Amino acid sequence: MPHATASIGDIAGLKIGHFTDARRPTGCTVLLCEAGAVAGVDVRGGATGTRETALLAPGALVDRIHALLLTGGSAFGLDAASGVMRWLEERGHGVAVGPARVPIVPAAVLFDLWLGDPSIRPDAAAGYAACEAARAGDVEEGNVGAGAGATVGKLFGLPHAMKGGVGCAALHLGAVTVAALVVVNALGDVFDPATGALVAGARDDGGQRLRNSLAALARGEGPAALLAGLNTTIGLVATDATLDKAQANRLAAMAQAGLARSIVPAHTQHDGDLLFALATGGVPGAVEHAQLSVLGALAAEAVSQAVLRGVRAATGLPGLPATRDLSPTP
Repeated sequence: MPHATASIGDIAGLKIGHFTDARRPTGCTVLLCEAGAVAGVDVRGGATGTRETALLAPGALVDRIHALLLTGGSAFGLDAASGVMRWLEERGHGVAVGPARVPIVPAAVLFDLWLGDPSIRPDAAAGYAACEAARAGDVEEGNVGAGAGATVGKLFGLPHAMKGGVGCAALHLGAVTVAALVVVNALGDVFDPATGALVAGARDDGGQRLRNSLAALARGEGPAALLAGLNTTIGLVATDATLDKAQANRLAAMAQAGLARSIVPAHTQHDGDLLFALATGGVPGAVEHAQLSVLGALAAEAVSQAVLRGVRAATGLPGLPATRDLSPTP
């Protein structure tokens, strides 16, 4: 049976780094795979902000990436990828193109501009700092990096929302590891699929108990006026199995089931939900169809566990309590 651990750093060759801005709740998170890794992507939300995702299509020329970036700051935060590229270029990493090496750094953003001064957002210096902080092994979770300004439970308006954050999980089956890192910034509520318990989400008018957004909608309670882009759960799954690009894209697609199990509703028009997938090839031997299905099932479970860890590790901000701050649900 697969067993769970907390860190995507279980996979050799990967490093994770956070930059958290001290001026307001925002930041970015980088995964470095300096030796290169095969990658894919799956986009389910209707309000995404991305960079270099077209290169991950199976028919695209480039077959390796050198880093992945998850960042706050909405589309402005994509600037942070330039700092990641500079850090990699200085160390000789990238695709050889004539006399230059061009690092490939796909990126995805979430919206956190409504917390504090919106002119403060991750830039190239932030991306570079995240690379400088990158380490193998355990990964800090909660209000760090891209999760610094993450929130959940916004279906009934921002005054009812709660704090989200970064979460990680890893599963091992034999020699192969499948891991996830997720930044939970959802429109919907977070449930524990194992128990059905509501863990985080929209609060009631008293502010100290969870509302259960889907149940409220079923009772005929209408949502607040929704603005596209205020949400987005972004993340990645990684494995040390050997995959090609088509398989990496399928792994990302299967992993999305983990978001749908733990976030209700998920993949809405107002979320930019996106998952990257990458394979280092540390465990040799091509993966066949049946094995890929097993890896995808594990990836979905790792994503679900990472979502739960993200909200449970979060700490509250003024007006935005975390799960640990609320009264127990009767």
